[in-house]
Amino acid sequence: MTEEDLKADLHRYLQSARDALLWKLEGLSEYDVRRPLTPTGTNLLGLVKHLAGVELGYLGDTFGRPSGEDLPWFGEAAETNGDMWATAEESREYVVGLYRRAWAHSDAAIEALTLDTVGKVPWWPDGKDEVTLHHAVVRVTADTQRHAGQADVLRELMDGAVGMSKDNDSMMPGDAAWWEDYRSRLERAAREADRRV
Repeated sequence: MTEEDLKADLHRYLQSARDALLWKLEGLSEYDVRRPLTPTGTNLLGLVKHLAGVELGYLGDTFGRPSGEDLPWFGEAAETNGDMWATAEESREYVVGLYRRAWAHSDAAIEALTLDTVGKVPWWPDGKDEVTLHHAVVRVTADTQRHAGQADVLRELMDGAVGMSKDNDSMMPGDAAWWEDYRSRLERAAREADRRV
């Protein structure tokens, strides 16, 4: 397998996760894309905003390729966890646009550099801050997949929409009655196992 084949493989999985994450915003109100759905405040638009910074940091700054994007939610004066939610002034269009610009910047780095190119992660400790492009792409892909999975669960809790895309829900076939029966069977099994302890 050539380096270009490896890059294409890595990029395909990264892009698939990116697309899945953005699909979770489709058809939702401004409130729904922003509302905190877990005790720690996890919300859909915040995941997108966070990942824009992840891409610009790991696949840009780390390799001496700053994007020029202003990310005021990072830095010494920034609010703790400010990258995990969108303010009322930060529109969905702005956050999604920032994420798409981060993709383009990351994709240009992946295209321009070899997978064994070494960069330095600015926020890692000295002496432990070197990383190859290959490692950085795998790290960003893993983080994106993780957050796309969180978004999948959040969206299912909101309105039942699940899966990787509008055309590929990647779920077993079954109507609402089948899924309710399935869930009831799981609940019964969980209660029975709990009684056996």
